[in-house]
Amino acid sequence: MTRLPSEMPIAMVTGAAAGLGQVIAGELHAAGYRVLLTDVDAAGAQAAAQALDASGTAAQGLALNVLNKADFEAALAHLKAGWGLPQVLVNNAALTLTTPVMQISPEEFSRVLDINLRGCFLGCQVFGAAMGEAGYGRIVNLASLAGQNGGTASGAHYASSKAGILTLTKIFARELGAKGVTVNAVAPGPMDLPSVHAAVPADRLAQIVKTIPVQRLGNPLFVARMVVLLASAEADFATGAAWDFNGGIFMR
Repeated sequence: MTRLPSEMPIAMVTGAAAGLGQVIAGELHAAGYRVLLTDVDAAGAQAAAQALDASGTAAQGLALNVLNKADFEAALAHLKAGWGLPQVLVNNAALTLTTPVMQISPEEFSRVLDINLRGCFLGCQVFGAAMGEAGYGRIVNLASLAGQNGGTASGAHYASSKAGILTLTKIFARELGAKGVTVNAVAPGPMDLPSVHAAVPADRLAQIVKTIPVQRLGNPLFVARMVVLLASAEADFATGAAWDFNGGIFMR
């Protein structure tokens, strides 16, 4: 890896080969971050990074399976050896399934919880420890409206995992706050993303849009820009919070 000036902050995004993770990585890169895009799809992560920076000096892709703590440790070591200690972690990787609740097998339930919730836990644990030791860090976890209202089109396992992420965010915020590390969650509702259109039949999606007070799907670019804001040094008083983007479906 090419070592860049220390004044350029470093961020890592999981599940960044496509979808919202790729959009978030792009906005972090546009904001001046060096970004490590990680994904279980190594080729996809590398392609997404190349699209941001063909030279590899400010965007790189790396294979990372969020089920494995060793993969997070390896990613951290990879960053330290090349760019330095990351200031920002975005736990975005998730498996989104829409299986009806009475048809979910025990194996499928565990798989979704492991990828979504355990993956977030491991990221917070490994990177949170390193950031806490350094005295500074920003962690942003991708939760969901589904974790707040039980889901509108997503599966029960997905909704349960996202509810767990909201709680994990509070736990790690308390654990790391005195060490200069903030931990927040963003909770998007239905987004205008290819993955959403692929997961939900068109007629069902049209019905969902009718139930949204603003009558449209969410803009992933706006969510990504909020992640960048929460990742900033100025966001030192925001921690343990969940930031909602749901068009008015869920109002506190």
